[in-house]
Amino acid sequence: MQHLDERVLHPLATRVISASTKTAALEGMGMGLGGMLTLLPDMGILSAITVRMLQKLSLIYGFEYTSEKEETDLWLAAASAAGLDLGRDFIEKQAIERIVPRIIDRIAVKVGTEVAEKWSARVIPVLSAGAGGTLNYYFVRSWGRRAQKHFLERHRDARTLAPAPLAALPNGTPHSYRRPH
Repeated sequence: MQHLDERVLHPLATRVISASTKTAALEGMGMGLGGMLTLLPDMGILSAITVRMLQKLSLIYGFEYTSEKEETDLWLAAASAAGLDLGRDFIEKQAIERIVPRIIDRIAVKVGTEVAEKWSARVIPVLSAGAGGTLNYYFVRSWGRRAQKHFLERHRDARTLAPAPLAALPNGTPHSYRRPH
C-alpha cells in the first residue's frame, strides 16, 4: 500500500472515516436515550469504534501493527489524532517500553475533557440522544481527520525513501525518487 499514490488512498480513508462517524453517531443516539446510565458503555463502544478506525487507516496507508514498534506507531497516531504534539526528538529519545504508557496517559487526559462535555449532554435523556449522536459524530470525525493527516505524512515520508515498483507508477513510466537532503 505504501507504493500507491495518495490519490488512490485518500478516497478509501475518507470512506472509513465516514462509516466510522455514522456508526458512532448511531451508537451515541441509541446509548443517549439511557441518559447518564449509559455513559460508561457509550464511552467503551466509542473507544472501540475509534481504535478500529485508526487501525483501518493505518492499514490503508500501508502501516501494519504486528511488532512492538509498529504498535507504538499506532499509539503515536492516536496521540496525533488526540491533538497531542509529540515531536520526533522526544520520540527518538524515549525507549519503546516507556513511551507507550506516557502516550496513553496524555490521550486519557485529552479524552477526559471530551468525556466531561458528554456528561453535560446526558442530564436530560431525551435530549441526550441527539446530543450523544452529534458529539460522537464530531468526535470520531475529528480523530479520523487528524489520524488521516498523520498517516498521510508518514506515507509521503515512506514513499520518498523507497523507490516504487514500475507497476505502481502511473502509465508504467520510469521514475526515480530522490532522498531528501
